[in-house]
Parts: sequence; C-alpha cells; structure tokens
Amino acid sequence: MHIAIAYNLKPDGPISADAPDDLYEEFDAPVTIHSIAAVLTSLGHRVSLMGDGEPFLRAILHDKPDLVFNFAEGTGIGRSREARVPAVCELLGIPHTGSDPLALAVSLDKDLTRRLAQTADIVVPKGIVLSFDDVPYDGDYAEFPPMFADCGLTLPVIAKPTFEGSSKGIRNRCLIATPEEFGPTVIRLWQDYRQPVLVEEFIAGTEVTVGIIGNDPPQIFGTMSIAPKNAVEHFVYSVEVKREYVRLIDYACPPDLPVNVLRDVEAAALTVFHLLGCRDVARLDFRIRDGVPYFLEINPLPGLNPESSDLVIMAGLMGRTHAELIEAIVNAAIARITSR
Repeated sequence: MHIAIAYNLKPDGPISADAPDDLYEEFDAPVTIHSIAAVLTSLGHRVSLMGDGEPFLRAILHDKPDLVFNFAEGTGIGRSREARVPAVCELLGIPHTGSDPLALAVSLDKDLTRRLAQTADIVVPKGIVLSFDDVPYDGDYAEFPPMFADCGLTLPVIAKPTFEGSSKGIRNRCLIATPEEFGPTVIRLWQDYRQPVLVEEFIAGTEVTVGIIGNDPPQIFGTMSIAPKNAVEHFVYSVEVKREYVRLIDYACPPDLPVNVLRDVEAAALTVFHLLGCRDVARLDFRIRDGVPYFLEINPLPGLNPESSDLVIMAGLMGRTHAELIEAIVNAAIARITSR
C-alpha cells in the first residue's frame, strides 16, 4: 500500500521577536515525521512525505496514494485549519487516517466543543469567551473585573486561546488569581494569538488524559494521570511545563483513581468521541474534582513524537512501543475503510 504522510514541519531558525515563542508548538520535529515513516515502511508500505498546504496539494495530485496518514495541524489561526487535509482527501476520494473535516474543525474550537459536550450531559468548567468585538477595551483594563460577577466565575480562572492545540497559548501566566491580572492576561492572549480567548473556572484536581483508538466500537487505549513532581497550589499543564516534562511531571497509567471515577471519565471520553463523530484515534483531557470528571478538550490529532507526546508516554507505561501505537492507528483506519 502507498501511504502518504501529511504533516507540518517545525521550521528552523528563530521566531520573530513580535511573535509568541510557542508559535509553532503544534508543528512536528523531523524525528516525529521520520519515525512514523520508518514504522510504516517496516510494515511493508511505500511511504511518501507530502507535508501540508501547497506542497501537499501538488504532491497528492502528482502521485495519488492509497491512504494518507494525517497529522497535519494546518497553518495560520483559522479554526478550520486542521480540516484542510481531510477535506482535500474527501474531494479527491482518497482515504485518510483519523477524523473527517467536520469533527476536526469542531474539535479545534474549544468553546464549541464544550457546548456540544454539555448537550450529552458531560460536565465542563464554567466559562466565557471574550474577543475584541465583545469588549470595548480602552487601555486601562477597567472593563474586565466586573465580568466575574456577570458570568458567575470566581477566582482563580484560566485563560486560553480558543482555537489552538498542544497547549499552545496555555502559559504559566494564564492562571489568573487576582482581578488585576485578568485584563492584562486576556489582552496579551488577544495580541499574541489573534483569536477569541476562553476563560474558564480553574478546576483544582487530578489532571487525566484518555486515549481512544479504533472504531465500531472505539476502545479505550489507556488513561493516564499527569501530576507535578513537586506539589504546587494550582497546577497548570502549560507549555513551559511540557517542555520540561521529564524534570517536572509524574505520569501514571492507570491513574490512582477510584474504580468508579475511572469508569466515569472513560465513559465521558467515549461519549464525546461518539458525539463529535471522531474516528481511529483521539486523546481527551479532563480534570477530576470531588470525584467528578470535568471535560476540558479533545485532540483528534494527538501528538505522536516518539518520546514526548502524551499518547506515546501512555503507551510506554502500558508496555506498548511507539511503533505499535502507529500500527494500531493505521490498522484502525484500514479496518474502517475496508468495512464500508
């Protein structure tokens, strides 16, 4: 089988001084792309590296593959950017791994995803979305503190860009503990990421991520807790923390949770996966407070770095290799495609 890989390569060189240093946080290093290609080659497939954007379009029109292994995040800030490669594949009648364009577009919008999850009785943190159009900002931040009373939020809260993944934009400074921090934090996020900002109540509790692989029915691949090695009052799994995960984080799979809580969080993960129409693979993030799973977000294009991505770390804790994980994703896609 000829399998093409769609991806975004993290560019070399410094980032512009006026851009955030996590501008390309979602994009992949060469080691990720080449390790996936090596796995697919070892399985007997002919592999092409097609990238994303215009190079992907030219390559796929020139050499039509049997399957696209898609983990292209898309460029820019549009909330549908992760849907572009699957949309092209659908247009050309080429099968691809992972979810379809609609599921990917919806899932990238954190606020839309949480609102849909609520329709299935999934618990989410209280939150509001703010944009330049909604707030008549005049430079002194006075508009921001009254918003807490208006929307029922209490401190601390956490602010994040609405259309990003891989913790992009979720920095240590995004935890807002005082009214005075609220305005400057939101304004900085607006300026850096040029998109609405989701402000949610901070859920103090165990951070858990759930991996799902397969279809008809999808299966829980694993559930993993993410905790700081050194106790902190308000733990945020931020970009800064992820970059130092070996030194700062303890992972446990399975997590040290009561059986009923573990069952509830996995059931919630499967419900959201089904609700959004996801396929083949996804990873979902939760916080557990007082035994209640609070859904945070879903990533239907989870990171696949052979060392540092959460799904790969989860696999390793269960005795599964990176190669076995990649093979499981491909097998799920092939089984889905051939069962039509």
